[in-house]
Amino acid sequence: MATRLVQVNMKAQDDSVLGRFWAEALGWGIDSEGPGVTNLEPVGFAYPDPAAVCIDIITRPEPKTVKNRVHLDLATTSTAHQAELVARLKDLGATLADVGQGDVPWTVMADPEGNEFCVLEPRPVYRDTGPIAAVVVDCADPRAMARFWDGAMDWTLHEAADDHATLRSARGVGPYLEFVRTNDAKSVWNRVHLDVAPYRGDDPAAEGARLRALGATDPGIDQSAISWTVLADPEGNEFCLLSPR
Repeated sequence: MATRLVQVNMKAQDDSVLGRFWAEALGWGIDSEGPGVTNLEPVGFAYPDPAAVCIDIITRPEPKTVKNRVHLDLATTSTAHQAELVARLKDLGATLADVGQGDVPWTVMADPEGNEFCVLEPRPVYRDTGPIAAVVVDCADPRAMARFWDGAMDWTLHEAADDHATLRSARGVGPYLEFVRTNDAKSVWNRVHLDVAPYRGDDPAAEGARLRALGATDPGIDQSAISWTVLADPEGNEFCLLSPR
């Protein structure tokens, strides 16, 4: 058994407004499961497929209070494309953000609800990822996080070092999942988190048990009213184990 990363879940004050921003930013289509839920995926996409990690935006009343521990890095093909994308995102409502990055070749921005993301300078490694180059997770120990997620998913571990680690779908398509060492400790429930799913025919309960054996924990919340399972990785970052599709 194994899981695969299928989407990034974002909480929002207004899911429809934030959904329109990200749909325009990525050139993706918009769908909805109902009030308070906006789903984003590439036009013509057949979910789930590692060629893209989708975005699920859920309305929640709690405001954002700290820097997110999970963010998106956007890919560009040239310095001109990077400048054009930054300008277009500003027109859509994004702002420049300072998270202490200093003088770097990428541009740190925030979406209309303050969620940080980066517009990267052109890098050959991301030439075939699509608009999202990577889903990035802040952590204290990238090596340990890579061990957990390498066991949790059927993705391929490309690199693991003291300051960063990288995985990608075994098919060599779609965005990377990256872990970057930071000194910031997790202090609140993550407003942006990972959603993983087993494969069709796999037993979600058995998969949940397998993830716990790898080091996942239960966050101690009432889950009686939901059809998925909320877990936390070894550093306490919440993630959801969805039903297989």
